[in-house]
Amino acid sequence: MFKTIKKDAPAASARKRPLTFLALLGVAALLGAGAAGAQTAQGFPNKPVTINVPFSAGGTTDILARVIGQRLSEHWGVSVVVENKPGAGGNIGTAQVARAAPDGYTLVMGTIGTHAINPSLYKSMPYDAIKDFAPITRTAMVPNALVVPKNAPYDTVKELIAYGRAHPGKLTFGSSGHGSTLHMSGETFKMMTGVDMVHVPYKGSTPAVTDLLGGQISMIFDNLPSALPHIKAGRLKVLAVTSAQRSDQLPDVPTVAEAGVPGYEVVSWFGLWAPAKTPDDVVSEINKQVVAIIQTPDMQKQIRDQGAVPNPDTPAEFAAFIGSEGRKWAEVVRRANVTTE
Repeated sequence: MFKTIKKDAPAASARKRPLTFLALLGVAALLGAGAAGAQTAQGFPNKPVTINVPFSAGGTTDILARVIGQRLSEHWGVSVVVENKPGAGGNIGTAQVARAAPDGYTLVMGTIGTHAINPSLYKSMPYDAIKDFAPITRTAMVPNALVVPKNAPYDTVKELIAYGRAHPGKLTFGSSGHGSTLHMSGETFKMMTGVDMVHVPYKGSTPAVTDLLGGQISMIFDNLPSALPHIKAGRLKVLAVTSAQRSDQLPDVPTVAEAGVPGYEVVSWFGLWAPAKTPDDVVSEINKQVVAIIQTPDMQKQIRDQGAVPNPDTPAEFAAFIGSEGRKWAEVVRRANVTTE
């Protein structure tokens, strides 16, 4: 469990935080709306705040929650604790926040999966993605990267497709769980290419990548920020990115559409929610501080350098976006005939 530190905490604690992406983001300067430790007019917050991450440690959702949590802690002067609650494609940790007290002290760093895909994918949901939450803001959008073991017998998307068609059912693709964009990237690829691939869900992208490195699975459509260190180190081979445009971090890597699957596009996004009925002024305070953090010039640069695109917005804008994404992915799930069985 990660516990963000106050300014007067020992520097040694900060050095224990893993992950290249987090280490880079950690140098970003805080642009808060006031001095550290300042309280709002309503007295929020006056005790520790918890951010649930409904996936295992090490993935992009976890990275974003930790760096933002640390900055919030510095500004508010209270501890912001990040807790990983993986399972059921993010539904377990997300449901815990839906049932939490609506006071702003328990939040969730959710994803396109937890709030736009899962409601159509799972026959029984432990929460209502719209009614049970108060949207705060989006945090970032990222493409996924189609990566394979470095010794895989294919070097391009076309070669991968040819291999898959010649060996039906032999290819496997890992994901961070049912309903994640890692999962839906693979399902969309299957639908658009006709390649028979087997989905292998994990409780986060980190264990999936571990198995990919060990050769237990054939590929993964991983979020670029968490895949990039392995790509740059030569531990994994990247075939394409899932966005409509190439990534600034991998300018020589084609998009899936360019590489032989016209019209293919899948982009992950992440955001922060509170339980429904959280007071508007509390939601506004959290939104104000998170947006200020993300708009810090150094933070913007560091996020973009890792292949992500920062995109904070207002609660109302975020709510409208969630609704449109939910309708979009409901149609994809229906057309691809995806189930969790």
